[in-house]
Order: sequence, then structure tokens, then C-alpha cells
Amino acid sequence: MDATTKPLRIPPDMATYAEKHDIFELFQTLVRSLVVDKPADPIQYLIDMLKRENTDVPRVMLLGPPASGKRTIAKKLCEQIGTIHITASNILKDDSDLSRAALEYTEKNQEIPQDLWIKLIQQRLLKADCVRRGWVLEAIPKTREEALCLQEAGIAPEHVVMLQAPESVLIERSLGKRIDPVTGDVYHVAFMRPESAEVAQRLERPQSLISEDVIYRQLQGFHREAHALQRTYKNCLKIVDADQAHVDVFAQVLTFILSRHRSSAPYTPRILLLGPPGSGRSLQARLIAQKYGLVNICCGELLKAVAADESSMGELIKPFLESGRRVPDSMVLQILTERLSRLDCTTRGWVLHGFPQDLEQAEALQESKFSPNRVVFLEMTDGVAVEGLTLGAIDPVTGERHSFRLQHRLRESEAEVQKKLQQYWRHVEALQAFYPQAVRVRADQDPHTVFECLESTLVDRLPKVLPDRA
Repeated sequence: MDATTKPLRIPPDMATYAEKHDIFELFQTLVRSLVVDKPADPIQYLIDMLKRENTDVPRVMLLGPPASGKRTIAKKLCEQIGTIHITASNILKDDSDLSRAALEYTEKNQEIPQDLWIKLIQQRLLKADCVRRGWVLEAIPKTREEALCLQEAGIAPEHVVMLQAPESVLIERSLGKRIDPVTGDVYHVAFMRPESAEVAQRLERPQSLISEDVIYRQLQGFHREAHALQRTYKNCLKIVDADQAHVDVFAQVLTFILSRHRSSAPYTPRILLLGPPGSGRSLQARLIAQKYGLVNICCGELLKAVAADESSMGELIKPFLESGRRVPDSMVLQILTERLSRLDCTTRGWVLHGFPQDLEQAEALQESKFSPNRVVFLEMTDGVAVEGLTLGAIDPVTGERHSFRLQHRLRESEAEVQKKLQQYWRHVEALQAFYPQAVRVRADQDPHTVFECLESTLVDRLPKVLPDRA
């Protein structure tokens, strides 16, 4: 960092490091935890937090009416992301003074006092397994008052899912409820049958089978609180229709849980567009740069500009461009990194296309500390690409490719286009493996539709990556 220059220039690798390791979010988590927990020794408390494997653990509340599938979804979710499944019953099983006090109320068929119940939940969530792996609270809280008490105690979920279904469906499921006496898993005759015939044969009706009137009153009780709970958690809530196959319900819930809320951290877009010839990379890069004020960098145009400025590097690459030979990667990377390190790129961000074209170039770009934080593959079939490049035309004013209404035809033959396509497909699989979080967008649509798809992937944070369960 050079303190003698104005404005102050921060090395681009500092921003890359901060984004890669979520430094800003880490500070937010540490400060929030200090304010909520108010430890007697804040320094040691922060040291202990930083020693954890991960401070960004899932904190999920799964709510919904009776028979909406909460137990099934919660179990599958915990198995998938490795979190702790918390229910009212297993909270009471803890061997502690608080749980014994709560059991005295339940044995007398009395309601557990609110303050005691909140302390029980807080005690369970502060255990090492929940702190380290995160938690899924099933059917907790049940009321807005309980939700507000949890917030006052510092129990704040990152994601809240509320399942919903028509009352007729929920009543039918409740009446068809079955339990596996071996595992305790819950099944519904009309909703989720066990895949194993052996399990299906041993299913039993619940010992206390409730009537339709009781089920209806339970549903009414949930609906009275549902809207208040939705308002309480409106900033982190997703409502999911539970009147569909449980695998589809789970897929929607998991996608939401893996998503991350919009961050207030400083963010400099570094966008890489990849795709076959004719996929519209130049047009989409221009649209993105115009809307978001980014620097549009086409590697091919950059090389031509450097060759024309009569600099020492320009003189070196000019023979390659004039003869149609490939400019050595070392020269291209030197030119590209010099451009990406300029103040406009480091402060406004950039959208790059035309580089890298193979795995070696991608690795070299990564090692140069100018790695992209958004990668998009524009996908198009060879037939569409060939048609667009061989039958298209060039706008003499803007230089854009079109297929109608313009003055002169492109001079690329089908053989030339096929050669470029073969070169692209030869390396695309390796590039996709190198950028595993890249987004794929169909490019054989209206350009503005493609831009809308691109834009939706650029403004949201990347989803969390599931831990390796192997």
C-alpha cells in the first residue's frame, strides 16, 4: 500500500483475500457475539471463537402446521448439512436442573413458564455440538411472544422456513400417520411411504391417535400465530408449499438454507465470461459494464491496443498479431495483469472475456492474484453458433454482431468457425472443473433475457458449499 499516492491505492490481492476468507463477515460475527453474550473476558472469548473450525454455522428454524412434514425435512436437512436436530422433546431430555424443573410442570400437565423454556433452549444451543456444527430448531418457536423472547436471549436464526399446505391435506395426512417402532421415523400413508417393504410392514398407528376435530383445532392454533411469526422473521423467511412430494419440498428448503443473505461488506465485482465463439460474450460484457460501471476488458482488443501504442511490449507482440499466431501466455498475462492492477479496475471492478482459453491460462490468472469472484459459462450449441457467425452481420457504428437489417456480411467461413469451436470444446471441461462454482446460462435466447439471467447471478452471494461428508 502506497501512502504517498492519492487516492490511497490498496493492493488488489488484499480485497481478494478479504472476500475469499469472509473477513468482513467474520468481524460482524465477532462483534455481534460480543454484544449478545457479554462475556466477562472479551479477549479470551474472541480467541476461543477464532479457534473454532467455522463461525459461520447453519442456524435454522423449521416451522409449520401439524403434518406438514417438519420432522421429515428436519432430519434430512441435518443429515445433509451435518447440523444438530433440536426438538422440544430432546431439549427436555437433557440431564440438568433446568430440565428437571421443566419436567415437574409437564408431569402435572402444566405449561412450562416462558422464561424457564427460553433458558432451556439457550442452554441446549450453547453446547459444544451446536456451537461447532449449527442447529435446526423444529417447531420452535410456536408464538410471536416466544420468538421475541428468543431474540432477547440472543438466539437469532440465519434462515427460517415455514411449511404450508391446505387444511384438507394436513388433516388427511394426520389421520394417515404411521410410526416405525424401530427407528421412530414418521410416515404418512398419503404423503410419504417408506421405500423399503420391510419398513412398510412394521409401521404402526400412533398410540394416541387424535380425532379430526382435535387436528382442526391444532391447525387453527397454528394459523393464529403464523402471520405474527412471519412478520417477526420476515428478513430471513421463506414459505414453502408442503403440498408436493417431500423430495421437492426438501430440495427447495436445502437451496434456501445454502443461500446467503446480502452482505454489507465492500464488494468489487471481478467477473469472468466464458463461452464458445458466437455466444455473445462481448455484448453481455458491455451490458454489464454499462449498468454497473465496471471496466470492460476484452483480451483480444487489449492486445491490439497495446500493439498499436508502440511501447516495448507492443513491439514484441505485434509480429504475433500480424501473422495470426498465438501471443505467448507469459506476454498476455503480463499485459492483462498490468491492466487489471490499474486504479479503475481495483476500485470499480471488471468484466473479462477472451481469457483464459485453457486450463494453463486459468491457473496462471489465479496465481497472479487476479482471480474472478463470479464466473459464467454462456452455453450454446454448435449449430446456433455457426449460424450466428456465418450468417450474421456487423453494425458499422457499434461493431455488434447481428443477423438482420445491417450493411455487410461477416467473412468467417463455416470451417473457420468449426475450428474455433473445436478448440473451445477441447478445453471447456477442464475450465468447468477449475471453476466449480461457475454459473451456466443458456446463450441461445434473446440477449436481454440472457442479461437478466446473468444479472441475477451477479447480485446475489454465492451459496454455501456443503461440507465433505466422506
